[in-house]
Amino acid sequence: MKKPHILLTNDDGIESPGLKAAIEAVMDVGTLTVIAPSYQQTGAGRGLTGDKQAHLKAADFTIRGTRIRAYHGDASPALVVRHCLKTIFRDSKPDLLVSGINYGENLGFNITCSGTVGAALEASSFGVPAIALSLQTCVDYHHSYVEQDWSTAVHFLQKFSTLLLEKRLPPDVDLLKIDIPENAGPSTLWRTTRLARSFYYYRDIPEPGPMSKFGAGRTVVKPDLERLDPDTDIYALAVDKVISVTPLSLDLTSRISLSELHSYYETQHRVEKS
Repeated sequence: MKKPHILLTNDDGIESPGLKAAIEAVMDVGTLTVIAPSYQQTGAGRGLTGDKQAHLKAADFTIRGTRIRAYHGDASPALVVRHCLKTIFRDSKPDLLVSGINYGENLGFNITCSGTVGAALEASSFGVPAIALSLQTCVDYHHSYVEQDWSTAVHFLQKFSTLLLEKRLPPDVDLLKIDIPENAGPSTLWRTTRLARSFYYYRDIPEPGPMSKFGAGRTVVKPDLERLDPDTDIYALAVDKVISVTPLSLDLTSRISLSELHSYYETQHRVEKS
């Protein structure tokens, strides 16, 4: 039987140890192709930015004695994925995209800033099921390749990759966002969560004002734990210390009844005119 084809990417760059850990997690599951930004792209979101004159370059990747087909390019994670799907995979789509393993958890309102999630969303827009997997990491290490224990993230990435290849995602689920607590182990419980309507990361700027530089201050983890619902991704990781598995949809439409919303604004319009 033909092996499934898995495309791997990240936002930490082609040299990231987290990317190599992801390769090890799924190399026995399917045939692999790696496509990643040439350098660190944390915070790129789903932006389609990069050097428009650049092109994909081959990368020398050998994992456990096996040579892996790999490329990198001077572009954002989402643009690298889009370009790959329109060139390398122009005739047949991969069966799964894996984005990560990311240095730093991606939770709550902050996920739209995430290049890890952005790359997975881009693949999903082409009909490719995707996983965006992140490991809780000290904020100071989000932009550097500090040594991490990837073993638990590898375990759960292999688990969920296998599940997604065996069974299609349900309707309205385009990707799974998975966040691993820093001290989790293979026996740590996992929970299906929803996205918290709250920030997880904040930018702490001393004496903020119009002349403050965009790079001023530092990013801090500061969730409002008292106002969090227990079924959210932030609560699962930060309070209960369990693995958060959040189903995400490309459809950003509010879940409110459209007819109710129409009636609401129509009523308001009549009141304003009277």
